[in-house]
Amino acid sequence: MHNGSGADALLIQDLHVRVEGMPILKGIDLHVPKGEVHALMGPNGSGKSTLANTLMGHPAFEVTGGSVTFKGQDVLELATDERARLGMFMAFQYPSEITGVRVSNFLRMALNAQREDEISAMEFRRLMMEKMRLLRMDLKFASRYLNEGFSGGEKKRNEILQMAVLQPELAILDETDSGLDIDALRIVADGVNTLRGAEMATLVITHYQRLLNYIVPDVVHVLIDGRIARTGGKQLALELDEMGYEAITAAQEA
Repeated sequence: MHNGSGADALLIQDLHVRVEGMPILKGIDLHVPKGEVHALMGPNGSGKSTLANTLMGHPAFEVTGGSVTFKGQDVLELATDERARLGMFMAFQYPSEITGVRVSNFLRMALNAQREDEISAMEFRRLMMEKMRLLRMDLKFASRYLNEGFSGGEKKRNEILQMAVLQPELAILDETDSGLDIDALRIVADGVNTLRGAEMATLVITHYQRLLNYIVPDVVHVLIDGRIARTGGKQLALELDEMGYEAITAAQEA
């Protein structure tokens, strides 16, 4: 377990969250330092998406106790757009299609929403091309209309490009049950592996161990019934793949 609050880190302490009056998170403690990739795994209904939505400020998720700080600031006091400006990024599920908005325009709007001053069209184009080359993406992708006829893999490519352009200090990737095929998994993993570095903390939320074959996490947390049941190294994900979540539940109950 890591110590210290670390002003550059995500620090969650004793977080309790209710949805429609039902307690879902029952005291979460989690610390994700800058420069590390943490995986949060758990069976369906364990509270993984509740945590992701709470971190980004979704109004349906009611915090009843505990705290969330990022870079030393109380995140729970901030609106979603203020959290984004602070450097938090969430790969969210988009509306299925946004007609008439090109990927490049959407990304530029997202970037401008975070900045004090608007980025010029030329400067933005340069930044986007640089990121697309870094991610080995076809430059034609940027002129596509957002999500129009996008495959699962293309939606993921869009999320990863958004992450590259926005350069967040904390990236939250909620992949829960998104039925990703192997290509989409690789896109996410290659993107995260290309972008990971000393300046970014990453929290990958996933149901499946297989994503972690491609993104090797520094730390793995297992969420069961609204609490972190185990924390360990990357081998914990492999153990889970073999034994299933039941083994951890049984050990907890013993």
